[in-house]
Amino acid sequence: MPYSALPPQAFWKPCRAAGDFHLDALYTPKVALRPGMRIATAGSCFAQNIATYVRASALELVEAEPAPALMPPEVARRYGYGLFSARYGNIYTARQLRQLLEDAEDAQLHEEALWRRGDVWVDGLRPNVEPDGFTSEEELCAFRRDHLRRVRAMFDTTDVFVFTLGLTECWADRDSGLVYPSVPGVLGGRFDPERHVFVNQGFAEVHEDLTEAIARLRRWNPRIKVLLTVSPVPLTATASGAHVLAATTYSKSVLRAVAGDLAALDAGIDYVPSYEIITGTPFGARFYNDNLRTVTSEGVATVMSVFFGAHPELGGVPRPDLALPSATSRQDRQDDICEEALLEAFAAPEARA
Repeated sequence: MPYSALPPQAFWKPCRAAGDFHLDALYTPKVALRPGMRIATAGSCFAQNIATYVRASALELVEAEPAPALMPPEVARRYGYGLFSARYGNIYTARQLRQLLEDAEDAQLHEEALWRRGDVWVDGLRPNVEPDGFTSEEELCAFRRDHLRRVRAMFDTTDVFVFTLGLTECWADRDSGLVYPSVPGVLGGRFDPERHVFVNQGFAEVHEDLTEAIARLRRWNPRIKVLLTVSPVPLTATASGAHVLAATTYSKSVLRAVAGDLAALDAGIDYVPSYEIITGTPFGARFYNDNLRTVTSEGVATVMSVFFGAHPELGGVPRPDLALPSATSRQDRQDDICEEALLEAFAAPEARA
């Protein structure tokens, strides 16, 4: 019989009977990691945790934009240093990643992403990395060019790129197709309903964007490997018209299907099941904080124990310095601020009164 020789992890009942649901058998790496390999990270907020653990491991975290000397760590993080391998802020969608790589190759700036917020200028493609804004358009453009140069250069020496898919929803410029990490009018700029359109990508669109992004990376660096994960963090809000729970289920299902398909078809692409560990039925809401959005430190540690445990040559699970607020706790605060700003910016006049 075809099932008779299968291991316990192939069956629900033995997994349920096991104390840890046989998590150690959940991830079998296709891409082998060895000490000293250079790892670059990007993606949604959950990817920040990956950078924290890689930095403390036998791997080498690529840091293309290190913080200025003597800048206190918490200030550096507030300005987007050290969260990922470069100072791009959260990259929520595959379209956003593809766009960043295209811009990095061509050193391209976008006039529609040069936002104003009062007396300061904001980079609409990474609006959180300079919380106080830039003093002039010239300063913004200079920082943007330097950022793109560093992003392009870092992939020449990267062995493995870890990318966390976060969303299918985004806002785009109707004329140019440029996508933003946040809706214009919240962190800067001005929302124009005639110009700014809501986009909710399907499987084919996400698949195409991620495939093209990886193909570009391989043109730069043919030996680069890719690890894909899906963020377990639900949507803060949805503009799809659906209930936020249904919108979250749709978004994560599409991203998980794309990641699985690409990993199944390509020996140089692997999928790491962090999403399953955090959201899986056997664990209920155990790995979420009280807001049922951000992931607890226990949840992050469980994901990392599965990941590093599958690579014994790395010497075990690293123990990072967690004295600073975790990526998820910082994101919790940022999401609360963002949600309040969304309600304020887009509430009907009578609702604001």
